[in-house]
Amino acid sequence: MLRKNLGLLNQGFIPGINKVGDLFDVGMRFIPELILSANAMQNAADIINAAIPENDRQVQGRFLIGTVQGDVHDIGKTIVVSLLKASGFEVKDLGRDVSTDRFIKEAEDFNADIIGTSSLLTTTMPAQQKLEEELKKAGLKERYKTMVGGAPVTQRWANKIGADAFAENASACVRLARELVGP
Repeated sequence: MLRKNLGLLNQGFIPGINKVGDLFDVGMRFIPELILSANAMQNAADIINAAIPENDRQVQGRFLIGTVQGDVHDIGKTIVVSLLKASGFEVKDLGRDVSTDRFIKEAEDFNADIIGTSSLLTTTMPAQQKLEEELKKAGLKERYKTMVGGAPVTQRWANKIGADAFAENASACVRLARELVGP
């Protein structure tokens, strides 16, 4: 059942949302259409997840995610959230424009295994670095694995700031999240 559900997302909804993103990039779709598409994908993922029988659900881990402070872009993050949920992760999505303090507080309240931050603007990437620094200062860096992503974010940036992982797309995020939480 889980494999079929992932197939629906991987072979249907994700290529569809990627196509909408590609059309947006070349000026053939606009922000309202991106938002509608992301909402449709989230609704589909919710239906798919609800169809998985309780006894088939195996929680892979707890993933806290949000778009960093100063950034209001969340289409990519929405795709990541949908795929993580469909893959068995318990996910708490903090939304957009999330402060470092809120990431840390919510991670503790949610008992997160992984904190994922998204940044679509180069001007907001330093917020990802600030989270790494604040986790170290608070003695929490060993408690949480961190993952960064977003259009301008690279593996080099992740290495520079001390993040545990960099995901360039939703599928990579799920694969890396599984590795971070272990067997």
